[in-house]
Amino acid sequence: MEDSIVLQSTITCPNCRHQKEETMPTDACQYFYECENCNDVIKPKPEDCCVYCSYGTINCPPIQEGKGKGCC
Repeated sequence: MEDSIVLQSTITCPNCRHQKEETMPTDACQYFYECENCNDVIKPKPEDCCVYCSYGTINCPPIQEGKGKGCC
């Protein structure tokens, strides 16, 4: 299954809408992300485990692997 895991996700800042493609970590979820454009530090929405699940184009690797919510 690991071969089908996508590690690149484009994250969109909810404050200024700036977008940047990032490589997601495989060993942990990312709870904080600082926008390089407006310097706002974003956190995931309450129902999500990380910023990629909330603001990225691709969910984090644990979600892609089917580990479900609360995976991190």
